[in-house]
Amino acid sequence: MPAFTFEKISPPARRAPTAAAPKKPRSVISQMIDRIAERRARRTLQVEREIRQDEKPAE
Repeated sequence: MPAFTFEKISPPARRAPTAAAPKKPRSVISQMIDRIAERRARRTLQVEREIRQDEKPAE
């Protein structure tokens, strides 16, 4: 016979899904960061394309 027993805890009752919170407008700082990141991504793509074109042998 065990010296102690564990109490079985039932999982919490499922609640109805809450209504989605309305989206807040993005802050100016986050918009600026997005623009910078987008420009950087475009620039790296352009550089990679130029490198690939340089690697192709001229026929």
